[in-house]
Amino acid sequence: MTSSQENYLKAIYKLEVGEGIATNQALSASVEATPASVTNMLRKLMEEGLVKYEAYQGAMLTKSGRNEAVKLVRKHRLWEVFLVKKLHYDWDAVHALAEDLEHIGGAELINRLDAFLDHPKYDPHGDPIPNEQGEIRARQHAFAASEASVGTKFVVCGVRDSSSLFLRHLDKLNIRLGKNYELIECLEFDRSAVWSEGADSYTNVSSEVAKNVLIQITHE
Repeated sequence: MTSSQENYLKAIYKLEVGEGIATNQALSASVEATPASVTNMLRKLMEEGLVKYEAYQGAMLTKSGRNEAVKLVRKHRLWEVFLVKKLHYDWDAVHALAEDLEHIGGAELINRLDAFLDHPKYDPHGDPIPNEQGEIRARQHAFAASEASVGTKFVVCGVRDSSSLFLRHLDKLNIRLGKNYELIECLEFDRSAVWSEGADSYTNVSSEVAKNVLIQITHE
């Protein structure tokens, strides 16, 4: 399988998770290809039994296609952990590198990498890492910070937007995965919020940031 085909499978998988189906338009934007190129690739993948595709409807992965896509997701997220934890890359700089690394190495290398990293459950952006069997341990009870009510105590556990631009913005706000906050104010005018870390430490958070930060309630 070519790296281009693998990229399509992973893109379809992500669109399925978010939208239920990968439309030609969404897939074209995701892989940065023309609609005609997308159609040609989908037909090839369909011939290989990796996707189900109907013109003007979109594509969905078959069982074998999903298995291949999950393997790629596993590789990608493990390489991101390696780059951050072992090579000390910033979390906003690892996605593009992992995009290249995910196309190299078979199951043995990736399983050894997993063991070397002590079997991490989540990547640096809070996304779950599939295990060797392809099982994905979804994070329980996580929701967008924008849905929290005043007085909620929570821990940051992930992001919906993993673009470098957004991650660098979180760095400027000193918002990190694993940090604990309390929502002490939500302004009605623009839905911006004030988060407190305690000890007179406050962070002003826009509604756009809150929509893209995932949290879990704590009971401290």
